[in-house]
Parts: sequence; C-alpha cells; structure tokens
Amino acid sequence: MITVAITVAVALCTLWAVAALYFDVRRRAVRISAIFFYVLGLAVLCFAFPSFWARMLVCCAAFAMVLLWWLTIKPSNERIWPADVEHTAWAEIAGDRVTIHNYRNCEYRAEFDYVCRWESKTVHLSEIRGIDLFIVYWGSDWIAHPITSFQIGENDHVAFSIEIRKEKHERYSAIRGFFRGYELLYTVAPEHDLVRLRTNFRKGARRQGEDVYLYRTTAGPDWSRLLFLAYLRRINELHRGAEWYNAISSNCTTNIFSERAAADTFDPVPGNEDRKLLNKFDWRILLNGKGDKMEFQRGDLVTGGLGFEALKKQAHINPVARATSDPAGFSERIRHNRIGF
Repeated sequence: MITVAITVAVALCTLWAVAALYFDVRRRAVRISAIFFYVLGLAVLCFAFPSFWARMLVCCAAFAMVLLWWLTIKPSNERIWPADVEHTAWAEIAGDRVTIHNYRNCEYRAEFDYVCRWESKTVHLSEIRGIDLFIVYWGSDWIAHPITSFQIGENDHVAFSIEIRKEKHERYSAIRGFFRGYELLYTVAPEHDLVRLRTNFRKGARRQGEDVYLYRTTAGPDWSRLLFLAYLRRINELHRGAEWYNAISSNCTTNIFSERAAADTFDPVPGNEDRKLLNKFDWRILLNGKGDKMEFQRGDLVTGGLGFEALKKQAHINPVARATSDPAGFSERIRHNRIGF
C-alpha cells in the first residue's frame, strides 16, 4: 500500500514537472527540447536502476531540479501589454484624501474594440458608505469572478477587479493559471468599465453576455474604509513589484479574503462590530461560483427578508445593463429597485 501511494505521488510530481516545462519555458524550441530530454533522461535512469527506491529517488531528484528552476522565474511589470492592462494602479494617501493613479476608464464598442483612458481619481475616505459585490459567470455555475465595488458618497463607485495580466500575444488558459503564466493585476475602474464590459460586450459559454449579479453587503462605513485601505496598500505593492497570479493560491477570490484579513489587522477601533464580512475558510472560496450563497449564509448580504434563490433572481442585472446606453448613468440604473439600495 505504501509503495502504491509513493508511486502515485511521484507520478503526480513528474506530471507537474512536465507541465511546468510546457507552460513556463517561454521559447517553443527550448520547451520541446527540455521536455524531451527530461522524459528521456528519466526513462534511461529508471531503466538503469532496477531498484524501486532508486527509481523513486531519481524521479524525486529530477522533480526537485525542475521545481528549483521554476521558483527562480520572476514576474515583471515590464512586458508588452495590451491597452486595457497597459498600466498598474497605485494610490497616494494624504489623510482623508486618496488619489488613485492609473484609474482605468475604457469606452467599449465591442469586447476588443475600445479606447482606454488612464486617469487620476480623487476619493475622500470619509465619504465611503459601503461595499457592493458583483458575481460574474461566463460558463460553469461552479466558477465565477467577483468584483468588489465601494460606494463613494451618494452615487459614485470605485470598483476593484482582481485578474490575470495577459501579454499582448497571450490568450487565457485555465490550466496555465496554475503555473507561472500570468502576472497578478488589480484593475481599479468605474463600474461602467469593469461591469458593463461583462454584461454588454463579453460573450460567455452560451455566446451571450456574461451573467452578472449585484448584491449589497452588510459592511458599514467604518469597515468599508478599512477594506478600501487594504486594497490601496495591495495595489501599491503590485505597482512597486509584480507578483504571479495562481489559480489556487493567488486568484480573484483568495486575494479578496486576504484583503479582508488585512482590514481586520488594520482595525483601529476596539470592539468594532461593523466588520460583518467574515474570513473563515470555506471550500466555496475556491469553487467561487457558490460564493454568493456562502456570503448569504454568513449574513454578509442585505437580503430584505428573501431566501437565497429569490435574492439571486432579483440580483441579475443583465437586462437592465443592456438597456442602459449611457455609461454615465450605468451604476444608478443597475441598482434601481434592487434589495439593499
């Protein structure tokens, strides 16, 4: 039984090493050669050592060599980026006044037909009222993309979307997201950029716009400001130095919970009861298509007395979003007559 378990573990390590060479060796000719010699070398050495334990040791040593190489691959902010991820956001904080630089403001005619303006956005921390949560589906009901949006004053909103940063020649690959294929990006933008792109222009698995749901959270102004500051600290870190995206450990959802934990750490108010977005780990953080139900069960969403299915049904914003032609009124229109707004 032990030998079977070891064999399976070593086989998985070998498979990972081959996949790492395939996805993370950037030059095609070098990639093919590296995989060929890795597999050939293992076959020759395993044939040369008839002992089971010697073969396992050879495989582990080969895996360790690939892992050590893999860990040396460094992310970078200096690559050839498409226009919509050309810059990274960063913020200056001066007391109550926050200035967000490289605030993206794209106007879309189609998913890949757009003009991006990179602006500076001024926000006063004292005007932060609360947090709204968008959940975006493009295919499976088990996987989604969350967007966190902070309400500023009566009708202004600053949205954060945690994404991969693809180079100009790259296309998205879910498998590549498990390796070192993409840098991590926090896009800061108005909702008529981040959300309207998904409701009106992107095509999901059904060749329709991606399905987007909007919820009001129970977070009040104090805790919302703390979370906003946690996001700002994070975008400044990523502006100073790039980091890798990872589909398990550093993705669009796990980073949100990291910022929530950071907000709790920054909390200057003893006994603050305003922090209602809990941070306890749940399997739905990884299978995040069920994340809205998790938030509902934790009491993190304003429900208006509705059950989850009824709340989710009324949270679907696509019909209104598609009927809203004026980006300037987008945020107000998608909230009209919805629970919590």
